[in-house]
Amino acid sequence: MKLISLLKNLIKTFFALILVFSISNSVNAIDLPMNKIEENIVEELRISVPFKYKETWLNAEEEVWEQWLSKQDGFLGRKIFYNKKSGEALVLVKWKNRSLWKKISDEEVNKMQKIYEETVKSYLGVEKNPFEFIYEGELIEEQ
Repeated sequence: MKLISLLKNLIKTFFALILVFSISNSVNAIDLPMNKIEENIVEELRISVPFKYKETWLNAEEEVWEQWLSKQDGFLGRKIFYNKKSGEALVLVKWKNRSLWKKISDEEVNKMQKIYEETVKSYLGVEKNPFEFIYEGELIEEQ
């Protein structure tokens, strides 16, 4: 009799565990359909740009980065802002989603950065690129 009671309790526990696991998995699946990783994302870049080089910087940005970015899958556009007082530029690059943006290899980005720096140095007749990164981050567009 004790054996039958113990067996019934084990079976009840087993089915209770199955029920708990299936409910918890279905709740997680419901919570994930609009994962933030698939929403529009904005790459944020802050760059030190001395005012005397602003026009050169803008020309190099357009010639090198704009041309390259326009060919990238998921690129939706970008906006450039400049603060004359601080000598700081803000570049916001909009991507269809994070996975398309991050699909671009570091090697490819570094190659373009080298081309960009050589272009800048050539325009200015200097040995060192005067534009330095201050900050790089990402923003999620709120609806």
